[in-house]
Amino acid sequence: MTPLRHRMIEDMQIRNLALHTQRAYVQQISQFARHFGKSPELLGPADIRAYQIHLIQDRQLAASSILVAVAAIRFLYKVTLKRDWCIEEIVPTCRKPQRLPAVLSRDEVSQLPRCRRDAEAPRHPDRLLCCRPAHFRSGPADAGGDRQPAHGHPRRRGQGRKDRYVMLSPKLLGVLRDYWRATRPKRWLFPGDLPGQPITTSAVELMCRKARGTAGIEKPVTPHSRRHAFAVHLLEAGADLRTIQLLLGHRSLSTTARYLRLATNKVCATASPLDALQVACRAMAEPVPAPA
Repeated sequence: MTPLRHRMIEDMQIRNLALHTQRAYVQQISQFARHFGKSPELLGPADIRAYQIHLIQDRQLAASSILVAVAAIRFLYKVTLKRDWCIEEIVPTCRKPQRLPAVLSRDEVSQLPRCRRDAEAPRHPDRLLCCRPAHFRSGPADAGGDRQPAHGHPRRRGQGRKDRYVMLSPKLLGVLRDYWRATRPKRWLFPGDLPGQPITTSAVELMCRKARGTAGIEKPVTPHSRRHAFAVHLLEAGADLRTIQLLLGHRSLSTTARYLRLATNKVCATASPLDALQVACRAMAEPVPAPA
């Protein structure tokens, strides 16, 4: 390990960045250095600009991937190398397109649990069934620690390492209890293929793809698409944005408000103020009956 990489890792650890973020930043800086065949300490603004053009034109990366590379380069030169640049001008970022995801309908969501009845079911229960009611982001489910307090609401550690309490339906709790009695997991509620390790995100995504094919659903099915469906179905059922924000663990209410664009039933069923105004005008125009 080079001294620069070691120092950058220490800087990320001091700031308590998530392990996944640390690995992504190190990978991006390694690719950045290999592209020029020299240490990033010897590179300047012109090289950074050339590398960004390379990512866009030659590698044709998506905006989300470019944003990760930009964040890693900004961290390296601003925090680790402490360059006195105007980092926003030297390392500009790109705009990420705001595309509306395809949301599973209630019928499509209900079809997925019935598809998981194959040979893997005794060892890996319906992970898809567990994702939607608990509205978790994809990640390991810890069976140990203070995750099931006495009042019956599990605690979930989400993005930014922020704990929050989440709902757990009685039906899902019964499924999990039956599974636990049958398998008696030790550390991890959903163990992976490697001993002592949880089920991986890629394994969960593979189960989603299998269930999608079995159910004959054309829309993409991922753990996060079930999370989208959970939020939209809550909105259409009349839940307020603040409650959904707390359940999903969003830092900003504006992030939750994006689901308003997906809740078509709620938006289309909203009465126009013009209709109410017309009713009021007709009521005012009607003659008042004379007293008897």
